[in-house]
Amino acid sequence: MNRKTKSLVVASAIAGCLAGFSGTTLAKNTNSHSEYLSDFLDHYWSGNNLHPWECKHIRWASPLRLPRCMQSENVMEHLYMFQAIADANNGTRASGLPGYEDSVTYIKENLESMGYDVTLDKFDFNAFYENADGVLSATAPSPVSYEWDVDFRYMSQTEAGDVTGPVVAVDLDLGPDNASSSGCEIEDFAGFPAGAIALVQRGACTFQSKAENAAASGAVGTIIFNQGNSDDRKGLISGTLGANYAGGIPVFFATYDNGVAWSSTEGIEMNMVADVLREVRSVDNVIAETNKGADDNIIMLGAHLDSVFEGPGVQDNGSGSAALLEMASLIKKAKVKNKIRFAWWGAEESGLVGSTDYVNRLTDEELAKIKVYLNYDMIASPNYFFGIYDGDGSDFELEGPPGSKATEELFETYYDLRGQVFEGSEISFRSDYAQFFLRDKAFGGLFTGAEVIKTEEQAEKYGGEAGIAFDPCYHQACDTIENISDRALEVNSDAVAFMVGVLANTTYMIDEEIAAAEQEPEPEAKTLSLNAASASAAASAAAYDITHWGKYWIK
Repeated sequence: MNRKTKSLVVASAIAGCLAGFSGTTLAKNTNSHSEYLSDFLDHYWSGNNLHPWECKHIRWASPLRLPRCMQSENVMEHLYMFQAIADANNGTRASGLPGYEDSVTYIKENLESMGYDVTLDKFDFNAFYENADGVLSATAPSPVSYEWDVDFRYMSQTEAGDVTGPVVAVDLDLGPDNASSSGCEIEDFAGFPAGAIALVQRGACTFQSKAENAAASGAVGTIIFNQGNSDDRKGLISGTLGANYAGGIPVFFATYDNGVAWSSTEGIEMNMVADVLREVRSVDNVIAETNKGADDNIIMLGAHLDSVFEGPGVQDNGSGSAALLEMASLIKKAKVKNKIRFAWWGAEESGLVGSTDYVNRLTDEELAKIKVYLNYDMIASPNYFFGIYDGDGSDFELEGPPGSKATEELFETYYDLRGQVFEGSEISFRSDYAQFFLRDKAFGGLFTGAEVIKTEEQAEKYGGEAGIAFDPCYHQACDTIENISDRALEVNSDAVAFMVGVLANTTYMIDEEIAAAEQEPEPEAKTLSLNAASASAAASAAAYDITHWGKYWIK
């Protein structure tokens, strides 16, 4: 095959793919030429032999041109800046602290230098920081000191306090296969003595409910221990009371074995010391959009800008934030038919606060102008897999709002073109798409893995090491510039550009799916099964067992 013929094959395949947008795979569109095309595009989009002037002027938002100009080394430059910001601010870019404010300034100044009008979208959230390790000790019947991060740890969003009192067990259900609902009802605390410390077992309802019921019953502190109904519910977890916790008392989490021992110790009294800071602070989301394009057909891209308190968050989520910033630089140069809106969210690590607040303030009319929301959270995990949010419910039985299936298929088209294997990623409500989903907005996005262990099968598909986490530094101090996969960053940054290149020109594949859904009859009830095609997104989400976000369990 000569060069001219090869060029015709490439052009034909791209044209066919971009003309259909029906979710048809590349293999179906290109037949025997798909392997060659994949190799070609992997080489082409990686920016090989990129001319210095090639990307200086981008006339049209092209799904071919934009990925080529989306160079990972430019994205890395932003990641180095996030690392430098963290280094200058005690190793963290957590919301409410100077490192986050410096991150906001960096995004804002870069956008303004590109010519964007930038909106700093202010909101309040309950900031929570650990000043020192907690103290837990028995004062009676004999003195015993318990080990921090082995026997117990703080519940996130606990109030500070130094309290001592008798320990009173509340409606426990011990032993294997138990069905504990300890503390879920105020009636569980009948006869509870004021001034005591409540010993409550995990299970059935949120930690917040248990702690607030204890406080309302006169408890001065609460210890929630693991449920113990299975081996994976015996040790310590990172649990949260939630940003809206209003109990006003310190709350610890403890292991199952310790909880059982304390419940059977007659006359036990304990001292709890929680040295934490919990207060309302104001921070900003950063919002910017192209001045061209239809403002009633907006493509919105989002990534959270904050890190956890424990580390710099270069991978989580400097990776997504940096890719969006570079995308903003490229699309500013191009003509678009549909407006592109960018959001860098604050306080995601505190409970998706920034994105939730933003979406909740949108009127129905404002929300209707957003055609699809694309979320980029952790796109360069060092031991990565290539995950696409499961918009059609084919992998995890939770279907996204209408338009999400078409969005997933468009991502799949990119990976097929790239010759890169991929898989569905669970809709777990652990990132900033959650509130868009709950308001029935089409969404999609990418994820390369956090604390979950990579399987042997995944190691065969993607390389890397089976038996360890996709991101061994997830929510830790070691989430530094060294925690980035160059390959994942390259492929997924190009995916960001490809999606913008397509959707900036047309959204008709999403439009068709939404229009078809509008023709379907309304469900009789809002409690249909998750895989019921006619169930609304909100109904499906309500039926889905959402137990945690980020690293924190909520129940």
